[in-house]
Amino acid sequence: MKVEFYGVRGSTPTPGRNTLIFGGNTSCVYICLETGDDVVLDSGTGIIALGERLEKTQGPINILLTHNHWDHIQGFPYFKPIFQSKRDIVIVTGEVDCEDKDAILTQMSGSTHPVKFQQLPANIKVDAEKSQLSHFEIPGFSVNTQRLNHPDGGTAYCLMAEGKKVAYVTDNELNSPNVKNTSWQQWLEFIADADILIHDAQYIEADLPLKLGWGHSTFSEVAKLACEAKVKSLYIISHDPARTDDELLLEEQKLQAEYKNKLSIFCAREGMVVDLTKQNISPPIKVSH
Repeated sequence: MKVEFYGVRGSTPTPGRNTLIFGGNTSCVYICLETGDDVVLDSGTGIIALGERLEKTQGPINILLTHNHWDHIQGFPYFKPIFQSKRDIVIVTGEVDCEDKDAILTQMSGSTHPVKFQQLPANIKVDAEKSQLSHFEIPGFSVNTQRLNHPDGGTAYCLMAEGKKVAYVTDNELNSPNVKNTSWQQWLEFIADADILIHDAQYIEADLPLKLGWGHSTFSEVAKLACEAKVKSLYIISHDPARTDDELLLEEQKLQAEYKNKLSIFCAREGMVVDLTKQNISPPIKVSH
């Protein structure tokens, strides 16, 4: 199993000289198995580069969305496989609170996009039911779900395959002042012993209390959760668009020092590839697509 990061930024794309190390594309993670089975997690602008790779393949594409906020769907209109005739694409939507479950498609309607979703030649199916289940299967993967603590709702996923467990939990406010869909203890049980936890930590303590209730966690909260759940590696995602490379490096270094010999912690970088087929998880390397 390989976990590849195509987009790690939250809220809005952030190109520029201050985001060259970690990248500026919004959320998209790709998991592929030795069997050839694969899955795409979220459809932020990171999916555009992934589409250039997947258009050269022929198999069906499964996309699991956490929720419908722009930074998780905005890359879809530029995902090249949707323009391939008869290409099979299944989109599992997150369990959002509103009725617009198919927002990933309807964003391509009205005056917001020149190509309307009804004109797409691919065979696209939106599945709004799977994420309401606590467990479901897709080719190659066994998937568990949990409700996110995030405005408008959403779904976190634990994917099991080839004897490995990857937890994808973004965007999520661990200590939300609002009614929580999922408690700290429930998160511990959901992600327990994961080989990789991918969790957003868009905020630092200085961002609070202004941003309390906005649906994201702090670096310290997420590291504490990961350590208590005994996950093997933590990859922080959904970086604040205002957070520079230097600031992210500093936060990463502080956490690595604090949790040395307890937990492997990285701020995810666009282009990182983590190969879990090896017995020992080694630090990922940055590659170009």
